[in-house]
Amino acid sequence: MAKVAGVSRATVSRVVNNTRNVDPALHSIVWDAVAATGYVPNRAARSLVTRRTDVVALVVSEAENRAADDPFYSRFLGDPFFGRVLGGAMSVLAPLGVHVPLTLVGSAAARRKLISDLRGGQLDGALVISLHPQDPLPRQLAEAKAPAVLFGRPSTPTAIDYVDVDQAAAAKLAAEHLLTRGCKRIVSVAGSLDMPAGHDRLTAFRAALADHGIADVPAEEGGFTQEGGEQAMQRLLKKHPQVDGVYAASDVMAQGAVHVLREAGKRVPEDVAVVGFDDSSAAVSCRPPLTTVRQPVEDMTAEMARMLMFHLEHPAARTASVVFEPTLVVRRSA
Repeated sequence: MAKVAGVSRATVSRVVNNTRNVDPALHSIVWDAVAATGYVPNRAARSLVTRRTDVVALVVSEAENRAADDPFYSRFLGDPFFGRVLGGAMSVLAPLGVHVPLTLVGSAAARRKLISDLRGGQLDGALVISLHPQDPLPRQLAEAKAPAVLFGRPSTPTAIDYVDVDQAAAAKLAAEHLLTRGCKRIVSVAGSLDMPAGHDRLTAFRAALADHGIADVPAEEGGFTQEGGEQAMQRLLKKHPQVDGVYAASDVMAQGAVHVLREAGKRVPEDVAVVGFDDSSAAVSCRPPLTTVRQPVEDMTAEMARMLMFHLEHPAARTASVVFEPTLVVRRSA
């Protein structure tokens, strides 16, 4: 293939192995030759040179071990959020030939195995979604100096790379939109309050409304599931039947809330305006379609992948975080 491209074997190796500082013109010539010859890199030989496996684990860290047929997994994997996470990561890693296996971690033994695989070279790195606040995995990864990037701010200060969305800005967008709609009796279907995302979204939402003179914002936890959103909305309606505005900390919870409101004879948005969070497929499939605060999940997880690859090339680099700006997507629910 070097002969076809008219360059040295060393140049071909640097391009195929994604080595930086290759002349863009040479980069294009080599990949044209790859396409023309149908060349497929020898993964085993490449691993000997790069000392990489081209495998990055997408880690879902849960509070407990679960059986393979546990309903939790079908709910989690069926959540639109997960597909967006995987799509964003693959947009960066797939063109590099990196495989991304799903790794479910729910015990001390599983955490030890993951860290051992990272330190021993069986995995190049990990993209981590932590689902419970007392999860020791982010801290353990940091202490092991294992290459990993976390989705969302860690529960406690930890020397690990992460991406997040500006939760205060997101809550302000939701609060100001409901106020613009004329809502005065506003409640929140909150996420799990022992998780940073759930806590931050509710706290920031209450602070945004307090700035406009609304000091009391009732809330009920919905656990980031549609069923939880339904149950939270039922409790809120029972305590506050005159509610006219709802902020839900995820679209799937908002979808559950809308279902309960309609069953109770409340028109959305005429009687009760509803704003969700995420801008997932649940927002579009909801009836009426949800007005929601967009969290750019695909961009966030693509950035996680880029951060991880940078870390692999520069292992001594300082820990970094990237915070994304949210936007309001107005549909028919508010």
